[in-house]
Amino acid sequence: MARTSDTDHGAPGPGHEHGHSHGVNLARAGARHARRLAVAFAIIAVFFVVEAVAGFLTNSLALLSDAGHMLTDVVGLGMALAAIQLANRFESRSRDGLSSHTFGLYRLEILAAFVNALLLFGVAIWVLVEAVRRLDGAPEVLEKPMLIVAVLGLVANIVAFWLLRDGSDESINIEGAYLEVLADLIGSVGVIIGALLLWGFGWTWVDPVIGAAIGLWILPRTFRLGRNAVRILLQAAPTHIQLDDLRQSLIAIEGVTDVHDLHVWTLTSEMEAASAHLVTAEDTDHHGVLDRARQLLQEDYGIEHGTFQVEPDTHRGCHEITW
Repeated sequence: MARTSDTDHGAPGPGHEHGHSHGVNLARAGARHARRLAVAFAIIAVFFVVEAVAGFLTNSLALLSDAGHMLTDVVGLGMALAAIQLANRFESRSRDGLSSHTFGLYRLEILAAFVNALLLFGVAIWVLVEAVRRLDGAPEVLEKPMLIVAVLGLVANIVAFWLLRDGSDESINIEGAYLEVLADLIGSVGVIIGALLLWGFGWTWVDPVIGAAIGLWILPRTFRLGRNAVRILLQAAPTHIQLDDLRQSLIAIEGVTDVHDLHVWTLTSEMEAASAHLVTAEDTDHHGVLDRARQLLQEDYGIEHGTFQVEPDTHRGCHEITW
């Protein structure tokens, strides 16, 4: 009969104690940076209103495109913050009891990142279309107010960029917000350059060209963010883990003769999980196999949560999967 055990569970035998610690769940990257995310959200929300009003008053496509991108920042940062808060609240409520959401609400962060990417893509396309339309007859733009607002927007983006920089390497959700703010920062620099050229030389075509350049700069970063979010939503294996190598490493554990039904996926940032069936020789110490498999996942692959089904090689039926 097959024996099923989490890498952190199992009836301990002599010399084998299986603790249960998934500390990464309680110290998630998004939660660690929630306060800074909230401050960045407030700053960007205020300057979105400023840029949107100024863009209409000055008739500047560059300002309007930057404001449109800043709107996606406001929505994206708001969703990211809400996802973190909801996931944390759910975790605190369900920690001592079972819930139908057996993996919590951590995937909300990934959904927020995906919607963020869609918003960015839509804004970039709109800016490109509007830029082409304006090149045929660029309207008069008030360059001095445009320059002042662009400088203020640059300062706001630098502050938000600094707030989110550290968390961008730890959370895909924070990374999405960080990329948006970075794009806004570059956009503000572009608007400033456009305003100076317009002011100094009267080149009306500069404004739509700068707006289009901002849109083109956004697109590849949007694609990268959306691709990463989709990979996680489709439960693809993390790109840094080679499944064949992991399988061979598990087979190399003393007593293990085969590995099948191996799955590795990402739940959310810094939370990866794996499951597998480990086929063992007769009279193998199953507790020892679990200990070594757990250590292998954690130390060699950075996977904190693993679930293994240990089955003797005389057992039959585990390969009979109907889906």
